[in-house]
Amino acid sequence: MDNINSAVETLIQSSNTLFILMGAIMVLAMHAGFAFLEVGTVRQKNQVNALVKIIADFGFSAIAYFFIGYWVAYDTTFLSGAAHLSDGNGYELVKFFFLMTFAAAIPAIISGGIAERARFYPMLIGAFFTVGLVYPFFEGIVWNGNLGFQDWLEATFGAGFHDFAGSVVVHAFGGWVALVVVALLGIRNGRYRSGRLVAFAPSNIPLLALGAWILTIGWFGFNVMSAQTMDGISGLVAVNTLMAMVGGIVTSLFVGKNDPGFIHNGPLAGLVAVCAGSDLMHPVGALVTGGVAGALFVWLFTYMQNKMKLDDVLGVWPLHGVCGAWGGIAAGIFGSEAFGGLGGVSMASQFIGTVAGILVALVGALVVYGVIKKTVGLRLSDEEEYIGADLAIHKIGAISED
Repeated sequence: MDNINSAVETLIQSSNTLFILMGAIMVLAMHAGFAFLEVGTVRQKNQVNALVKIIADFGFSAIAYFFIGYWVAYDTTFLSGAAHLSDGNGYELVKFFFLMTFAAAIPAIISGGIAERARFYPMLIGAFFTVGLVYPFFEGIVWNGNLGFQDWLEATFGAGFHDFAGSVVVHAFGGWVALVVVALLGIRNGRYRSGRLVAFAPSNIPLLALGAWILTIGWFGFNVMSAQTMDGISGLVAVNTLMAMVGGIVTSLFVGKNDPGFIHNGPLAGLVAVCAGSDLMHPVGALVTGGVAGALFVWLFTYMQNKMKLDDVLGVWPLHGVCGAWGGIAAGIFGSEAFGGLGGVSMASQFIGTVAGILVALVGALVVYGVIKKTVGLRLSDEEEYIGADLAIHKIGAISED
């Protein structure tokens, strides 16, 4: 019996390790989606910079999260022998890999908002401190119960803050950090003339669409594998993810009046919104959640550019920041039994948790990027911005005419 029990335990451990490893790889692939979505949206003179930023941000994020961030969030370090780290088929290491790909999404989100006028190394420094300190502080509060915040919500309102796959912890957090950095950077030169918006058309719609599709496919790893173990896997999460994506497609198509940029960001808005409650909602609730998010993104992106005069290049604040916040609230609405969900959520807790995430993101971003702006500066010179970040920073363009 001991041999049988040992074999079963080994099989469970190895299966769980493989399961979460596959999720980590799928979310890692999403970073290619972030890259190509930005490449297709920015002007041609900034395409190389978009590609380099995403992969460089990932490298700095991995180091920051390995040595600092994971310890801040989960009080766990990996500064022990490999023999110890390989226990349980190395599950804890792979769990770190999975959660690190989430953490690295924060700078990838920011990158889309600050494109075409941000300095390279100062933004990498910002990414390091955001992923190493600011993001894991809130991540640990929600996903590890740090500081007793979740216990207080449960004792007061009957349930803690529920964010299954990071509508608020990852997406809203990244979007609201990006809003601060966008405001600190200011508007791209030539964007407004005589008080009127000058459209900078996307440079490559096929690449933009490729990025959206890569993100969409990887999102099923982002959501489904957030169960982190085989026994927690749920087809409900998969179908809710699908239905939210579809809802975002349909509403962005009509509200966006067939605009290809909106139609390819619409499903992403739906996917952002469903992360929090994908394990609780009825598929119809997920469809509505995604539909609202798709319409919300189109309307708010247009309003932001024309009325608020915030130059958020990819619209990461409405897409991730606002739709992520909507996802936190939607989990409380459509996750409840009254709307066909599994229940066990509190609207008060969802609202408080969402607002808490926004506040931590705003304060953290103001500290990190405010200090960087005051000390070394965030923005390219006017000449560098004019010739484009590709030549100014990387000394090469995206396309050779030879």
